[in-house]
Amino acid sequence: MTTAAATRSKTYDMVYIAVFTVLIAVCSWISIPAAVPFTLQTFAIFLAVTVLGGKRGTLAAVVYILLGITGIPVFAGFTGGVHILAGNTGGYIIGFIFSALVMWAMEAMLGKKLWVQALSMIIGLALCYAFGTIWFMVVYTRNAGAVGLVTVLGWCVIPFVIPDLIKVALALAMGKRLKAAIKIQ
Repeated sequence: MTTAAATRSKTYDMVYIAVFTVLIAVCSWISIPAAVPFTLQTFAIFLAVTVLGGKRGTLAAVVYILLGITGIPVFAGFTGGVHILAGNTGGYIIGFIFSALVMWAMEAMLGKKLWVQALSMIIGLALCYAFGTIWFMVVYTRNAGAVGLVTVLGWCVIPFVIPDLIKVALALAMGKRLKAAIKIQ
């Protein structure tokens, strides 16, 4: 690859990462308030990794979180700042990185077959739930008192399972078509 072609490729990578970072932010703003807000963030994370591939998709998730840490209101409810990550729901936001990393790892090991992508999204989602739930319990207990696992699962996981599985299906369907349409390599 020539220097010009490599530079062009890196420029396209940065643009794709930026576009999907913005998509994740926009999807976080589409929100129904709850203990953990219902958003389309997981959909956007899954779509980013499906379309951009593991490395670029994970970078989009990391850039999104870094923007939020700096105070730019990219998180649910048009919020931003370190205090959001330090709060009850911060573990779910950080869990997006784990979801993307799982998808990237499975893509690297098993390829980009539809069943691999679907399985990687489900495993990534479960990892995000696990990390976020543990985080929620620790922060909630520190701030408000002890809370049981079943209670937290009832607040933070069970209501999200079916909507998140629908997001997985949508990301799979849209991701394949979008990737073909914009011819990302």
